[in-house]
Amino acid sequence: MRREIAIVVFPGFQLLDAAGPIAVFEMAERFRPDSYTIDVLAPGGGIVRSSSGVCLATAPIDHRRFDTVIVSGGNLAQVEAGQADISALLGKDAWRRAAGVCSGAFFLAEAGLLDGRLATTHWAAAERFRLRYPGVRLDADRMFVRDGNLWTSAGISAGIDLALALVEDDLGPAIARRTAQQLVVHQRRHVGQSQYSVLVEQGGKTGRFCDLIGWMRARLAEPMTVERLAERAAMSPRNFARAFVAEIGATPAKVVEGLRLEAARIAVETSHLHLDHIAVSTGFGDANRMRRAFVRAFGMSPQSLRRSAST
Repeated sequence: MRREIAIVVFPGFQLLDAAGPIAVFEMAERFRPDSYTIDVLAPGGGIVRSSSGVCLATAPIDHRRFDTVIVSGGNLAQVEAGQADISALLGKDAWRRAAGVCSGAFFLAEAGLLDGRLATTHWAAAERFRLRYPGVRLDADRMFVRDGNLWTSAGISAGIDLALALVEDDLGPAIARRTAQQLVVHQRRHVGQSQYSVLVEQGGKTGRFCDLIGWMRARLAEPMTVERLAERAAMSPRNFARAFVAEIGATPAKVVEGLRLEAARIAVETSHLHLDHIAVSTGFGDANRMRRAFVRAFGMSPQSLRRSAST
């Protein structure tokens, strides 16, 4: 079964929002021939210039029915300028499923598709999105979100995660995993993973907490209270908690759990260590507590995740 994929762009689109999913579907097609065809569309068609200056040749938006329509994001001014034609396409029931990468979620929301639905977008655009579309259940702490046949992702590179999930939905986990390996994606991020993990890796917007994050990561099995972290940062607990949220966009407790989940997930997927051992070494204390955290974050237990990784 060949699925027609439409990648929709507009003047000023973010190049990786389009190129990332294109590369994923191209690679999946190599492993399972006759699975996908890819069309790049834009209002009016022709050569469309991205925000970087690199251009794509596009076909005009037409009235064909596509299996999947994926709308790229970009600078919010360009997104809002291009909404009319693209939102009209999305509202014509011309697809089986639709997705918005990064601020591409604005197009789906403008078309009314996300009313009452769960969605995400780039963390930096979240407040603007909430103000414009109060009827959408926005969770800006997710890499990507699926609500029925509608998919949305966080910023830019998260479009690759979303596309890999679409491939897995179509062709199964084995093809998705081979695609990720061929693209040299070290670990395909799960639907529940926080997009703030990028800011965590950087130590915050300014890098202020980079050393602290490294210190935390090396001591995940130890208690990580706000008081202890504040002492390490040479700040009062109150000032530390406020500054940390401003830099990272998440509380210290949430980041600690995210770091523990990341370490535990990698150990579950790539080793044969007993789950109790992994739970203790990553700071969860016991396997039951770790299992509850996995179900909240990834929608599956450690045992299920291990079985999925081995297939």
